[in-house]
Amino acid sequence: MNLLKPLSPRKLVKTVAVTVFGSAVLFTGWSSTPEANAASNAVPGYEVKFLLDSDEVLTSGGGLSAAVNQAFEIGGAPERLMVEYFDTDTLDLNSESWNVRLRKKESKSAYELTYKKRFDVQNGQIDAALTEANAAGFDSSDDNYKAEVDWGYGKQTLSFSVTKEKKASKGLSLPSNQKALEMLVNEIPGKLEKTRSKGWGKDTLEDARAYGPVAVTKYGGDFNGVDVDIEVWPILNASGTENESIVEISFKTDSYTEAASQRAELMDELESEGWLVPADSLKTNLILDRY
Repeated sequence: MNLLKPLSPRKLVKTVAVTVFGSAVLFTGWSSTPEANAASNAVPGYEVKFLLDSDEVLTSGGGLSAAVNQAFEIGGAPERLMVEYFDTDTLDLNSESWNVRLRKKESKSAYELTYKKRFDVQNGQIDAALTEANAAGFDSSDDNYKAEVDWGYGKQTLSFSVTKEKKASKGLSLPSNQKALEMLVNEIPGKLEKTRSKGWGKDTLEDARAYGPVAVTKYGGDFNGVDVDIEVWPILNASGTENESIVEISFKTDSYTEAASQRAELMDELESEGWLVPADSLKTNLILDRY
C-alpha cells in the first residue's frame, strides 16, 4: 500500500518556491552580511614650518639671539638630538618618496626608527592628495601611520609616517651603520617592504648607507598660546668644507583652520622682524645631497 499522500496544490506551490529560493541562495552566494565598504581617506594633522635667517636669529656661538628668545618665550635648556637618514647611493628610497630616519634624543633611552611616505599636494588640494594616498593603501583604517600635512612657505606635502623604538642608553651616541641598518631592516613596515614588488623595500634598505649624522639643537617656546619649536641643523655646505646652520620654526595642530590662521600671523611676525627666509625648507634633501 502506498503511504505517501499527494500534496495539495497549495503545498506543492510552497514547496517549489522554497526549492527555487534555496537554489538561488546556493548559486548566487547570497548572505545577510553586508558588503564591506572601502576605507575613507585619512584625517591629517598639520605642521607649519618656516625657515629663519641664521645670520639674523643666531649668535656668533650658534645659539638663539636674545630677541628671538624674548619673542617666542624660549624657556629652559634646549633638547639635543642626533639624526641620520638611510638610503642607497642612488637614493632609490627617496625616488619612491620614502624617507628612512634614525633619531636619538639625548634624554631618551631609545632609538627612534621612522619610515615616512610623501605625497605632493598640488595647489592646496589636500583632499586630492589624501585620495591618491588612499589608492596607495594609506587610509583611515591603518592607525599605525600618522598622517600629516607639512605646510611651508609656498608648498604643502602630505606624509604618512610610522615610528618604532629600540632600546638604547641615554646620551647622543648612535649605533654603528651596520647595527642601525639591521634594526631598520628588521622593523621595516609592510607598505615600504612591498613598494614596487614584494621584498623590494627590504632588499633596497639592505643596500643603504647612512647620510649624516646631524647634531640638532631644539628649543621650545610659545607664539600666541601655541607651542612652537625652533630647531638648528648644522648641515655641511655645498663644498663640504664646513657647516651652515639651517634654522626652522614650526608648530603642530590637528585643525586646518588653526593652522591657516596661526600660520598667517606667524609669517607676519617673522617678516616684520626680518627673520623670515621666503623659501621652503629642504633640509632632508640637503642631507641626502651633501653626505
